[in-house]
Amino acid sequence: MKKQFLYLFLFFAFISCSTEVKFNNPAFEGQKDNVFWRAVDAKASLGSGGSLIIEAYTRNEIVTLKTTSTTAQTYPLGTSTSKMATYVLKDANGTITFSTGIEIGNGEIVIEEFDAVNNTVTGTFKFNAENIYNNPLAGPILNFQYGHFYKIPVGALDSINTTSTVTP
Repeated sequence: MKKQFLYLFLFFAFISCSTEVKFNNPAFEGQKDNVFWRAVDAKASLGSGGSLIIEAYTRNEIVTLKTTSTTAQTYPLGTSTSKMATYVLKDANGTITFSTGIEIGNGEIVIEEFDAVNNTVTGTFKFNAENIYNNPLAGPILNFQYGHFYKIPVGALDSINTTSTVTP
């Protein structure tokens, strides 16, 4: 009888032990105005001239990062329109757009790895973007820091809609 209880105990002990691992791959996340922010979907595409466009989405937000190439290096923001970061929020009150550009905002996008075999891109970002339409429903500056994107799939330019809209 003691052996049966021992076997029964061991049986339940092994069944109840399980390891559920959830991978966040691909991932796009950071701190937006000091609050953790994570995209539910992210994709990238190669644009004209070898530029790279990364878009990350939530239900009503889009973050877009644009660099001039896929080369692993640091791309400064606030110096041109070929390297920029944009944040768009659409809700019932309208659209709020923050962006970097020529002498608008600052920050950087760092491409750490462009995997041409698996067509993925990995890197970091941080930026201060300005409320470009001076929408009174938002502050003048949006801050993203500690941003990471990991193994974002890169497709053709057709795979990303650069004029995409977000529905509330």
